[in-house]
Amino acid sequence: MNFIVRSAKLMCVILAVFFVSVLLQPSTVNAENLTVGSRNDAVIELQKRLKQWGYYRGTVDGVYGAKTREAVRYFQQKNGLAADGVVGPATAKAIGLNLNLAKSGKSNYSSSSSSNNKDVHLLARVVYGEGRGEPYKGQVAIAAVILNRVDNPNFPNSISGVIYQNGAFDVVSDGQINLAPDDTALKAARDALNGWDPTNGCIYYYNPKTAKSKWIWSRPIIVVIGNHNFCK
Repeated sequence: MNFIVRSAKLMCVILAVFFVSVLLQPSTVNAENLTVGSRNDAVIELQKRLKQWGYYRGTVDGVYGAKTREAVRYFQQKNGLAADGVVGPATAKAIGLNLNLAKSGKSNYSSSSSSNNKDVHLLARVVYGEGRGEPYKGQVAIAAVILNRVDNPNFPNSISGVIYQNGAFDVVSDGQINLAPDDTALKAARDALNGWDPTNGCIYYYNPKTAKSKWIWSRPIIVVIGNHNFCK
């Protein structure tokens, strides 16, 4: 009888130690989201990117705390996402963070510096061709529309694919895409890639003075910047 009692007590101790060790383990993240309590390299990359864009002013320490959550919420509000402070698939995609790499500790940037430079230059060529002479905010908005299309399942999933989609942009058909962009267009492209979206998620824009498509006039206008109407 004493042996049975001792065995039962020992089992209880083992179970208690097991559950305590589980509770004391550092927080981990699955491929679904980053949230308060997360600690890994994915959080470091998240904080770096949000800090670079001016959303986060805390320490880059890899700990998803209250300041990181508020920075994420601010980014979500600015980019038309559900402002829940959680980095799920949609928010991660908008930020350029690969959640599937969260466990591996690898770099989470979605593109290399060389491919990013190509994206900047290609975006800037469209901005220059479509929007030179427009207010700076309007030039950023043109680039943002292209990026919003990349994220939309109804359009190609790459910047070059969106830009060169048949009939999508006049600058491609009339050859202005080949003009060298100025510094303002390059800066506008970078600002859009860094998360600034003055259109709040629009995927179309047009100049009402020159637009010939009757269909485009049926789209709900979200914002007017300079000579362009931006719509969804």
